[in-house]
Amino acid sequence: MHGYVKRDAEPVVLKDLRNFPVVAILGPRQCGKSTLVKAMKGRIGALIYLDLESPSDLRKLSDPELFFQANKDTTICLDEIQLRPELFPVLRSIVDRSGRKGQALILGSASRNLIRQGSESLAGRISFIELTPFVTSEVAGLPGYDLLVHWFRGGYPESFLADDDDASNRWRQNFLRTFIERDIPQLGIRITARNLRRLITMLAHSQGQLLNSSKLAASLGVSYHTVRDYIDLFEQAYVVRALPPHEGNLKKRTIKSPKVYIRDSGLLHSLLEIGSFNDLLGHPVFGASWEAFGIEMILSELPDWQGSFYRASTGSEIDLLLAKGKKRIAVELKSSRAPNVTRGFWNALDDLDVTEGWIVAPVDEPYFIKEKVRVGGILDLVRHVKTV
Repeated sequence: MHGYVKRDAEPVVLKDLRNFPVVAILGPRQCGKSTLVKAMKGRIGALIYLDLESPSDLRKLSDPELFFQANKDTTICLDEIQLRPELFPVLRSIVDRSGRKGQALILGSASRNLIRQGSESLAGRISFIELTPFVTSEVAGLPGYDLLVHWFRGGYPESFLADDDDASNRWRQNFLRTFIERDIPQLGIRITARNLRRLITMLAHSQGQLLNSSKLAASLGVSYHTVRDYIDLFEQAYVVRALPPHEGNLKKRTIKSPKVYIRDSGLLHSLLEIGSFNDLLGHPVFGASWEAFGIEMILSELPDWQGSFYRASTGSEIDLLLAKGKKRIAVELKSSRAPNVTRGFWNALDDLDVTEGWIVAPVDEPYFIKEKVRVGGILDLVRHVKTV
């Protein structure tokens, strides 16, 4: 499987370039941001692409105002903008002077600094679009698509499109090494690579479990607050997701800690040294891996919906509660082709005012098991929710 894969974000980028002076595409490194922009070049119009990691491209911006003035009818794409936050105030004065839409397209793989700087300097002038690794709707129609391959390799383009699992594995191991040894230090964070690697590996071993910062801190020999800062850093770099607990006006005692997931299933499997799908089948993380893969696909495809989990002291539990306005959809993720759910799921449906329930499993066709409760695949749920 090779070649360019059309991204769901394409029409959003084109629309926002017509409506905002600056458009920011945010997402983890290597998720396809640069590839997306280069593939859209013909439709964007006149475009100059500058990689801020390249010394020669950086030199062109030694006088940014002059550069933009000399290319005033062109969209300037600045890749890895988080490396040059001092450009944000300059961008503001440039866009305010001309008032033209689609002047700058900025790409970044570190959300915290980028959003803070961009929001302060460019409030009302910038739109933010998040690009994730491949989601199901983008790749399910490809020739030879196999859901199990997608689940095992994850959605990073180079990993997903690799010739075989060995090549995919090698790419993911290199990605993790670069992320830990180069990307995090580039953000000005002074943490030893050894501690970062140990923490992210511990998070992989406790995939989908409640965050226990004190236990992790004790293992690393650092403070509780330091662990929370590290995890926040992983979140800001789009590698970890902390799924919050549902906070409803419930009389039952509910859990307060978030559940933590390695967002990309392929990275999870590399961190746990799982070399093939057969190895995954026999691994204790098997069920949690499917749960994380499903949650990531669903939340990435449904950015307008809020995601949380529900767990009460009574044992009632739901993996993912999707909320939008007054709508509530309860989602349980099961890795079996013949899924069964526990009483805790049914009790949770009674606890919560849900619109409908779904059991998401690797099945071929969706079917109802009770009124307003059905079994279906990831794509079945996503397509249905987009019509709700």
